[in-house]
Amino acid sequence: MKTNKWGMPAGQQLRRLAASVTAVFMAVALLSGCSSAGNHAANDNGAQGRPDAGAGSQTAEQQGQPGTGTTAGEQRGGSAATAVDEQPSTVFYEVFVRSFYDSNGDGIGDLKGLTQKLDYLNDGNPATTDDLGVGGIWLMPIQPSPSYHGYDITDYEGIHPEYGTLEDLQELIAEAHKRGIKVIMDLVLNHTSTQHPWFVSASKDPGSKYRDWYVWAEDQKLSPTGVSAAGSGSPWHALNGSHYLATFWEGMPDLNYDDPEVRTEAVRIGQYWLKLGMDGFRVDGAKHVYENLQSDRGQAATAKNTAWWQEFRTGMDPVNKDAYIVGEVWENSAAAIAPYLDQAFDSGFNFSLAESILSAVKDEKDNNLAFTLQRTQQFYGKQSQGRFTDAIFLSNHDQDRVMSQLDGNPDHARMAAALLLTLPGNPFIYYGEEIGMRGVKPDERIREPMVWSDLSRQPGQTSWEQPLLTGESAKGISVQSESADPNSVLSTYRDLIRWREDVPALRDGDIQSYDSGNPAVVSFLRRSAQQTVLVLHNLSGKEQQVQLEAGQGRGIEKVLKSTSKSTVLEHNLLRLPPYSSVVLD
Repeated sequence: MKTNKWGMPAGQQLRRLAASVTAVFMAVALLSGCSSAGNHAANDNGAQGRPDAGAGSQTAEQQGQPGTGTTAGEQRGGSAATAVDEQPSTVFYEVFVRSFYDSNGDGIGDLKGLTQKLDYLNDGNPATTDDLGVGGIWLMPIQPSPSYHGYDITDYEGIHPEYGTLEDLQELIAEAHKRGIKVIMDLVLNHTSTQHPWFVSASKDPGSKYRDWYVWAEDQKLSPTGVSAAGSGSPWHALNGSHYLATFWEGMPDLNYDDPEVRTEAVRIGQYWLKLGMDGFRVDGAKHVYENLQSDRGQAATAKNTAWWQEFRTGMDPVNKDAYIVGEVWENSAAAIAPYLDQAFDSGFNFSLAESILSAVKDEKDNNLAFTLQRTQQFYGKQSQGRFTDAIFLSNHDQDRVMSQLDGNPDHARMAAALLLTLPGNPFIYYGEEIGMRGVKPDERIREPMVWSDLSRQPGQTSWEQPLLTGESAKGISVQSESADPNSVLSTYRDLIRWREDVPALRDGDIQSYDSGNPAVVSFLRRSAQQTVLVLHNLSGKEQQVQLEAGQGRGIEKVLKSTSKSTVLEHNLLRLPPYSSVVLD
């Protein structure tokens, strides 16, 4: 995974793809530590189903007792260490523009406001310490839409008027690039809004040129029955004597990708945004292009989905071969995600890992996440010919916020951040996560205004959602208050992101499991071509000890990074203070 560049072949035959996908599904037996597939029932207007839980628990010695550290190969009777397979990485920050920063006082965040706050994300000066230091931004939908969230688009080439103009976007991109920040945007191509001119025409006139751009049961001699693959209930909705397909919600009619004109238009839309300066896309609902009903789930739909996204990837290459494309394939099964990493997406979001991290920090116990991640990433590397980079995260705009999932425990929030930011891949941070904002569904409550100041009515503070913030600022949760506290969640995120920049193995290395012998400690090796480091996290509220032994022909020499000044390494005995992390060279 030494490069994110893609040498894409012309197109793939569906028959070859089906065979390839079948092979991938058979390979799931190699990944018994990964959990089974779950439904992506995430949408902005209906019920959601969560995928099943992730990796299983590890059996180890009694908590608090020193153990003998060994690598996964030594512990499990494996062969010598595998070759280093680097994943050059960048920390991304997910932004809901509406909630971020308001430049004109109307209470709604906008693109100019985000531009004004770029220095908070990364001021472009590595010597400063009061910015987060991220290297990428993911913009949630910014195109015109009748909904606050923007996932039902009415104009694929425009900017939502409440957010600004195309010129404002280009200014944002230019200023971000000056600071070394890449900008990717949500690309919502599975469906449009019912108010999109294409659908308005198609629904009123069976002879419309856009009629076949959507799926009509009567036109295609389909039975308008079945259960949506993205939730519960029927995906068919009656209108003007016909039934149209809308997998997520009746206001989001699915586009028909069996129509070549739709595929051509989707490629043109992607090229349009790349030409405007976008560095890539987060692809929404990637698996639901052809997986619409629960009965569609399986190899055939995955093969068709993969074939389309390979076609899309090939279509982006003439504009920008290095465009970064990360897909939302809401599955916990590595075998279900892997086909999308074969010459289609650079990354797929690792939902299973997110669950494993939060489970480990809540239980204060290693749940074998490093060993599972090592095997999963080796599998992905083979399926992608070494081109993939993992997309790791804790939560996003479809899930309850991290601090709420962790019951408001700041120690657990800091440990979740430490795990995320010391693992391989591109970490994605959901806005507000770095200050410990809380929020539970409905969706509006997990997309509330970013809290900048303890005084909520300060200039720039967005207020589109009322009552404002359910009292977060009153609890001392704000950028202002946490910037002054070296032990805050915000300070922890800032420090850990700098660890990744300072330690090449954390930024670009692969992962190899390492058994500390202590069930309260998550441990793993990070390896780049030039450096190998050992990372250990004490998830518990008690001091833990780990007896370190030479692994892979090398010894532990010194402490490179630690979240606590009380960390002690003496004669290969490591003493880890409560809720602390350390990187050893």
